[in-house]
Amino acid sequence: MTSPLNFDPELLRRYDRPGPRYTSYPTAPQFTAAFGAAQLREHIRQSNTGGHALSIYAHMPFCLSPCFYCGCNRVITRDPARGERYLERLLAEVSAVAPLFDRQREVLQVHLGGGTPNFFRPAQIGRLLEALAGQFRLSTRPQRDFSIELDPRTVSPHDIAELGALGFNRASLGVQDFDPQVQRAVNRIQSVEETLAVIEACRASGFRSVNVDLIYGLPLQTPEGFARTLGTVIAARPDRLAVYGYAHLPELFKPQRQLDATFLPHPETRIALLRLAIEQLSAAGYQYIGMDHFALPGDDLARAREAGGLQRNFMGYTTHADCDLLGLGVSAISHIGASFSQNHRDLPGWEAAIDAGRLPVWRGLALDADDVLRADVIQRMMCQGRIDIAAVESRHGIEFAAYFAEALRELQALADDGLLEISPAAIQATARGQLLLRLIAMCFDRYLRAAPAPAAAPRYSKVV
Repeated sequence: MTSPLNFDPELLRRYDRPGPRYTSYPTAPQFTAAFGAAQLREHIRQSNTGGHALSIYAHMPFCLSPCFYCGCNRVITRDPARGERYLERLLAEVSAVAPLFDRQREVLQVHLGGGTPNFFRPAQIGRLLEALAGQFRLSTRPQRDFSIELDPRTVSPHDIAELGALGFNRASLGVQDFDPQVQRAVNRIQSVEETLAVIEACRASGFRSVNVDLIYGLPLQTPEGFARTLGTVIAARPDRLAVYGYAHLPELFKPQRQLDATFLPHPETRIALLRLAIEQLSAAGYQYIGMDHFALPGDDLARAREAGGLQRNFMGYTTHADCDLLGLGVSAISHIGASFSQNHRDLPGWEAAIDAGRLPVWRGLALDADDVLRADVIQRMMCQGRIDIAAVESRHGIEFAAYFAEALRELQALADDGLLEISPAAIQATARGQLLLRLIAMCFDRYLRAAPAPAAAPRYSKVV
């Protein structure tokens, strides 16, 4: 994606429809209970012969208070004993699954997400890392990526120093918006001062990359207020930013029912907020990575995009495209070989499986050849904005035009609108289409053609 973004508000309004974020293909609604622990074991066994490195994600679900915009799997509590009990079971899950993997497989990435991972004390997190190091081969290479999500309201510089000493080298901070009226509306009061202090503490503790999350489309947001937030964040110079569009899906996410939907920005205002983010970040030297991610040119994410090593998974855009992903903890998703699997989404179900000595697999999917092919094509579009037709034909042994005849017919309408260019060599997103990569990818998604009736509850957020 080398061409500059072309921001066309009318085009974005016209194409702003629900669609998957393609953190996986097939997407999670296609997972089925027919895929269980036995199937996961077999896919791990098969993956060991490939020798791929590993990425480990651990879900830490607890938060001290609810943020009303949240769509994550989280548990609200102020009881530290619940965290300790969860950690003990998480260590049991590590002990159950680790022996299934070839010990020679290097773990290049460890990511702790949530919830609020720093609900757990650094000493507790150290016990988790010690358990992982005892049963996996954690990388010691400089390019390893050990990251953690932090809530600036509840983490101290001393905590961050301890996390740095444990080996974490990347942090992600939730901000969303500094405007006081927006913060009150979404029940997340967070000062500029405490946020900037956390960024500085991460740098002082040797973290090589700091990410800041922002959200546009929240209740009571205005272009003027969001511009101030952007200016404050840019002045702090985080290495990367994620600027997510708020997805109001109260049918799926109960916390969002506490928001007054009449306070949500008008669609035109929402697009103006996105435009502000793109213009201010671009002027400040940030590169557009794809969809909702921006990074400074020297950050690992920008380098991975340039080197073709960018991938999209359940953590968004990330590096090390050749890793298998192992998810640990409640609701965590794994991508092992040609399979996806998800742990129980409810805490009691996950706890019961761990206590019974079972792998806590709730559902999953074994990918067939068509799934693998379409996942490859969608991944190329989402990460590079380009599909090399000859390379796809070579990798999968197909004739692209014949296999994707239906998709190409759908793509032609987007090409006529200037979102992409189709040639015998490639399908390339244009400057007008880079903000609508999800829409382009949807043309290759065969499951969308069997989607539920419109009366059903929405599954996906809008693409803008």
